[in-house]
Amino acid sequence: MKMFIFAKRNTKEILRDPMNLIFGLGFPLVLLVLLSVINAAIPAEAENTMFQISNLAPGLAAFGSVFMALFAGMLLSKDRTSSFLMRLFTSPMGAADFIAGYSLPMLVLTVAQSAITFLAAGAFGLPINANILAGIAITTLVSLQFIGTGLFFGSFLNDKAVGGVCGALLTNVVGWLSGVFIPIDLIGGVFKKITNLLPYYHSVEAIKAALSGHFSDIFPHLAVVMGYTVLILALAIIVFHHNMNGENV
Repeated sequence: MKMFIFAKRNTKEILRDPMNLIFGLGFPLVLLVLLSVINAAIPAEAENTMFQISNLAPGLAAFGSVFMALFAGMLLSKDRTSSFLMRLFTSPMGAADFIAGYSLPMLVLTVAQSAITFLAAGAFGLPINANILAGIAITTLVSLQFIGTGLFFGSFLNDKAVGGVCGALLTNVVGWLSGVFIPIDLIGGVFKKITNLLPYYHSVEAIKAALSGHFSDIFPHLAVVMGYTVLILALAIIVFHHNMNGENV
């Protein structure tokens, strides 16, 4: 119960900064419109599968969930550098409870963000059917890796450093290595091998399989993503536990 009360407090903290919230929810929509317009301008006889809505919608849903790393990391970092979190360390909550309390509001935001993205994509040709629910569910699972990343860095970096790592750096890494901005299969070679080793490309492919109804194709990609997710969340809990004990990381 204490964990849910803590999660409720974190939700209120996020809602106190509506500009970040609007940016996080709205930026994928801006990209959706711009890239769809670009795709429409490409001649029909040209190869224009890159920005087709069936590829674009899952890519932007995964890309949008990257902002959860920024939100989670900034919130934890600010709490850590204030007396608020120090007071909470005297409560019976453990490190895993704190990490869960920070994660839950981000998962709710991911559900809202992915639902908005997929419904908006319907205006550009994405089929609106029951597969949307599967897409939202997979996107929410995918977002856990980014939430864990934000909480990991937020456990030992200040808010400015978290903004740089989980903002500018992570969004660019995910954008280029997930296939959102460039077609991975078109480049191939070493670049594709690298993307296959990382979870970002697999995140997009899992969401794409869910939206297309190819559910058997979800699990090979999701297995890679969840492996990274378990690792980063475990690291976040370990580092947070060290902070609770007053140990340097």
